[in-house]
Order: sequence, then C-alpha cells, then structure tokens
Amino acid sequence: MTEHTRTDGLPGMDEPQVLERARPRSERMAETKIECNACPVLCQITSGRTGACDRYANQDGVLIRVDPVVLLRKTLDDRGAKLVQFAGRVVQNGAPDAQEVSDAPDWNGDLLLADEVFVTGVGSSTTYPDYKPAPFIVSSKAQGVDMVTVVTEGIFSYCSFKVKIDTDRYLGPEQANVRCKGEVVGHVTTAEYGSQMLSLGGVHHLTGGSKKEGRVTVDMMAALGNKKAVELTIDGGAQIVIQAGKAPIVNGVEEQRMRVGCGSATVGIFAKQLYGKVDEVVVVDDHITGVLTEHQAGRCLDMRPSGIAMRGRKSTPGRYFQVALPGTGWGGTSISDPMEVIEGWDADVAWPGLRLLMTSTTGEHAAWYVLDDQLVPREQPMPEAVQAVVDRIGENCEPSMTTVLFLAGAGGSLRAGATENPVLLTRSIKDALVNVTCGGAPAYVWPGGGITVMLDVMRMPDNSFGTVPTPAVIAPIEFSMRLDHYAALGGHLDEVRSLEDVLRTGAWHNDGAPTRRQWVLNHTTNPWPLGQKPQIG
Repeated sequence: MTEHTRTDGLPGMDEPQVLERARPRSERMAETKIECNACPVLCQITSGRTGACDRYANQDGVLIRVDPVVLLRKTLDDRGAKLVQFAGRVVQNGAPDAQEVSDAPDWNGDLLLADEVFVTGVGSSTTYPDYKPAPFIVSSKAQGVDMVTVVTEGIFSYCSFKVKIDTDRYLGPEQANVRCKGEVVGHVTTAEYGSQMLSLGGVHHLTGGSKKEGRVTVDMMAALGNKKAVELTIDGGAQIVIQAGKAPIVNGVEEQRMRVGCGSATVGIFAKQLYGKVDEVVVVDDHITGVLTEHQAGRCLDMRPSGIAMRGRKSTPGRYFQVALPGTGWGGTSISDPMEVIEGWDADVAWPGLRLLMTSTTGEHAAWYVLDDQLVPREQPMPEAVQAVVDRIGENCEPSMTTVLFLAGAGGSLRAGATENPVLLTRSIKDALVNVTCGGAPAYVWPGGGITVMLDVMRMPDNSFGTVPTPAVIAPIEFSMRLDHYAALGGHLDEVRSLEDVLRTGAWHNDGAPTRRQWVLNHTTNPWPLGQKPQIG
C-alpha cells in the first residue's frame, strides 16, 4: 500500500500528537512501516512519511497525528460580556509559542478554567474501528456543574452541503446536475426567496459512482467546508465559483445584490414612493413580474389604469408568471430589452405622454420610457426623483453571499465512542439533555430518527474538514452533557479524564507525549458550547 503514502518528510513536527504504537499486520509488510487504523484504508506508512489523508504519520515507528488539536478559549470585553472571536496561537507544553497566529489576548497561565477552555474535535482523531471510546472524554465544570464532553472526529459518508447562493441570476434548471472537474457532484434544488439553492456531495456521489467521481466529490466537499473557492458548472445553466462567506461569481461576473423581493413584492413595497412620479411601473422578474396599476397597491392608491398588455400568464391582478425564459438578464430572465415582456397598449386606455418605469428586482437594470403619439414607448433620461426610488430598491437589496451548511448523519461509530448503548445517546439528544457542537459551533439537530446535524461552516474553526480516500469526509463533533447524565446513559466512565489531564498528556491512546494544541477564540456569533440549550428540531 505504498501508493497511500507521501514521499515528503515531516518538518515542524515538534511534540506531535502520539496515537498508538502500531505493529506490522503481516509478514509481508516491511518492518520499517506501521499500519494506521484511524480509517478503513489502513495505510501502511513508511517512517518519515504521512498516510494518504496527510493527517497521520510514522515517526520513528510511532503513529502520530500531524495536525494540532484545536482548543477554544473565550475572553471578556470591558463590559464583562463574553466575546467569541477567531484568533489564536499555538500552545505546546502548556506555554504559548513565541509566534502568535494573530492578536490573541494575553495568556494568564491558567489552562484549567473550564469556563474558558473547550476541547474540540478538530484534530482529535477518530473512533475507527468503531468500538474504541472517543479520543477525548473530558470532564470539566460549567457554572459549577460537573460536565462531560465526548470529543471525536467523524468519518462521514452520509453527509452533504446545502449551499444558498444569494443572487437574482438564473443558475440552472431545478434537478440539473452540478459538476466539478466534469464529474457530477450534486444537483440544483428548490430556489428560495432571492436565493438559488444547491445540494452538493452525499453518499451516492461519494460511493455510488466511479472512483473519480468519489475522489472529486470528497475533495470538493473538503474545500467547500474549509471556506475555499470551488468552481462548478451546472448542466443547462451557468458556470459558478462559490466560497463560503463570499459573493458568488456567475459566468465570470461577481454578483453584487440579492433581490429585495419578487416583482410583485417590489411593486407593493415602493408603490407609495413612486406614486405621483410615474404612471406605470413594471418590475421584471423570472417568477412573478409586477405591474403597478393593476396590482392591489396601485388600486388602493387609486392609480389610473395604463392599458398595458403583458406577456406571460396572469396570476392575480398585477402579477404575471412566465413573462420570459429564465436567464442572467433582467430580473433573472433571459431578456436584455425590457420591452420584450410587453405585448402592446390598449389605445382606449393608454395615452400619449404616459410615463413608464421598467426595473428589475434589484434595481441593477432600470429604464424610463414615455409613450409617443402612436403609444410607442420611447426611452428617455430618467428623472432624478424616479432614479432616487430605483436607488432605494438597490439599497434594500442585501449583498450577494454564499452560505454553506454542513449536513451530516452521526452514525453508530460516533455514538459507540460515547456509550456502549448508542441509542441512549440519540434519545438523550432528542430530549435536549445533550448539546451537539461541531468544532465548538452550534449544530441544529433534525427531528426524526438518528442524529442528523446541520450547521454553518463559517461558524467553525478554519480547516475543520479533512478527507480519507475511502472516500469520506472527516469533520469534528462534540457531545456535551452533565456528568451524572453521562453515567445514566452508560457512558465510558473509565475513559473520562479531567481537563487538566487532557491538556497535560493529550489523547487517551498516547504514550505520554504532549499533544500539539492550537488555541482559537470562539466565533463571534457562537454561544459557549457548555451550558447552552441544544438546538433540537
């Protein structure tokens, strides 16, 4: 299995996390190699090299964890409120390293305050081959209560990312394949208000297709979860670049705004501000195009009917469906000339000099027309008062953003790491007796069977995700509860270790060498993991 190892050495491996002293599993394996059993691949690793995942290495016959374990720490602001911000420094042997990662507060030398320290699953190792207790089962105190946190990294085959892309642009038809490097890695799902939605990854793409599809999918998922940019193409649709917390790039153009509302909502919201300045307004929208004088907002303002005849299918007064094909033009349609959505004018109702505003749902496209003597719209410079309302529409459009939610099922191996009777952990989570976090970030637990969690990757520490070439995604997960409840659900009490012991000696299966640790201050929007009410569906 030498193809599962790298040829580079291990620079900077001061005080690595020591795992297990592995022995050759067969006479055919060279004595200079050791077998890693942190995942089903079982890499045979030569001394001085890492396994296929780049997370474990052979250092002089000892299997070590290359990455540091991430610990969360919180501080107080001048008002005494709890701050949670990403920053940090590397800590080894209980003392800060001379090189700080960023502007972390002064360290007070006390590592044993449970209200300030939380051990995350990032870098903690796994429970594979599934019967082992979690790498860290940590006892601490929170607000004077004895607590236990079960800490591990999960090997997730059943996981995906739900991606919300705030844009008025049409990205592709619902159910269309989403591809990365030519391989299908997901699909377009139901659009939401002002946002296009993708479902990426999942067990069928990881394990149900070709080897290449699985490899591309798992690499895409790790990059997306680690807040890196990913380039995708949608069958019958757009080429996009998405990155958590960043504006999407659609067909090479960075998006700026998400819609303030559909065409109907935009008409209604700004009707009073447009009243008296216009005779008719059409807000072009892929889904619901609005016409002001026909809309209830215009009727309530007693606006004179304009006689406009719209393309598409009339739904209710002033609301039209399917006025144009979807696309990247006006209002998420395929048009570049707004006159394409107008069939004509009723000569018995319309009049020369009628003032018409055409705009998109974001205000990025807008034009001003006046009907001539033949009732033909002629484009003219937009009056300042009307332009001010168009600008107001744009002002009310939130910036385009890509939101990446991690969705995963925590299966038997994770639960077995906490208790010999896994269903008791599941029941305790559903009864809101256990708080579930991922890298310290709060996770929403879906209702129904199993432990299905969902959370925003932007709230997790950087580089929280890894991969194994089975292929599967590696992600942190923690279960926090009262110590007495942990005992009641049949937890591995013999493996519970104090926070002091964990900080001094590292993981449960080490030989006494210190664990490489990295301090990270918790994210500004995250509650402190201990003592918080679980987010249960």
